[in-house]
Amino acid sequence: KTLSPHHLFVVHHPLPYHQIITYPKQMIRSLCASSTPLFRSSLSVPVLSRTLTYTQEATKKRVTLIPGDGIGPELVDSVLGVFGAAKVPVEWEIHHVHAPPPGSSGPQISQDVLTSIIRNKVALKGPFYTSSGVGAPSRNLELRKALDMYAHVIPAKHIDGIATRHSDLHVDIVVIRENTQGEYMGLEQELTPGVVQSLKITTRDSATRIAKYAFEYAKNEGRKTVTAIHKANIMKQTDGLFLECCREVAKDYPSITFNDMIIDNCCMQLVMKPQQFDVMVTPNLYGNLVTNVVSALVGGPGLTPGANVGGGLAVFEAGAHHVAADIAGHNKANPVGILLTSTLLLKHINLPKYAQLIEDAVHHVIKQKVLTADVGGSATTKQFTQAVIDRVNATKSS
Repeated sequence: KTLSPHHLFVVHHPLPYHQIITYPKQMIRSLCASSTPLFRSSLSVPVLSRTLTYTQEATKKRVTLIPGDGIGPELVDSVLGVFGAAKVPVEWEIHHVHAPPPGSSGPQISQDVLTSIIRNKVALKGPFYTSSGVGAPSRNLELRKALDMYAHVIPAKHIDGIATRHSDLHVDIVVIRENTQGEYMGLEQELTPGVVQSLKITTRDSATRIAKYAFEYAKNEGRKTVTAIHKANIMKQTDGLFLECCREVAKDYPSITFNDMIIDNCCMQLVMKPQQFDVMVTPNLYGNLVTNVVSALVGGPGLTPGANVGGGLAVFEAGAHHVAADIAGHNKANPVGILLTSTLLLKHINLPKYAQLIEDAVHHVIKQKVLTADVGGSATTKQFTQAVIDRVNATKSS
């Protein structure tokens, strides 16, 4: 039977994995626990809500693993090595999502990959390459849309031992980016030869949803300020609606200071006075821009963790999605961002002890000045990873 695009393949858990049934997309949320925003923890990196219902730490958690393109496989190898040393009770379900062939235009993410993420409720992925101007649509975009992962959470925090342009300031910013609408919907068409059009879609439901997520995050993490980023002075309806929704939601959180800032001024202010920002909530495109700026503030794209969440699912990936094809396979990639991302994942699935062990080891190695070239050192990817493994082993034996 031919299935409509409104269906996804889902493995019904009690059956063997090869027995597949289908559900309408609108039923996916009923298969997954509701996604509560981040909550406060004594650990230093924000924790994503425990949407999984595991009860015994000794039971291995199954996690979907997608190595990705470029430096992705090298970064994933770093995580696997460190998890192995820490004896993290995780079982990986590996799926390779290859770059689409030239000229392809259909779906690039297989039903097997979507099924795996829905079944496991959590995934770790490397970066996907997307060609500019020509070629297939973005696989990142396709994945977020298919699973309705509406919030992209990127914590950018100063790391002791990393030299930055603002080393005298304690940068600690969390960007919460709407992940499914705006210019990133990819709705483009040619009206007539030489005239093309891009549609920017903003809905009240999605704008309100991301605003509530940002304020709940701020409340649960003890944050004091939420700043909405927009261009409502020019795009008065689309960005105007986003800003209106943020202002309405802000009324329900009187203990949290709310303000807003135009995106161009925001970029300037981030460079000049980054300490003024706390939690930032943004539409899709602006969030991508701001994420790269805050990553640079703390030392570069190899340092920030991140997660895509929504619908009871969480896909973790480094905050800056740089494929870095020029250094892929040369043992030069910085694994700090993906390792910190993996600690977010561990906290999310209720394994905080392992998360803290790995996080402490990463920070210790950095303080010992074992650094990759992008942050002023000479260590290779494997050397940095081995130093973290050595620290994990030393901590466990002490």
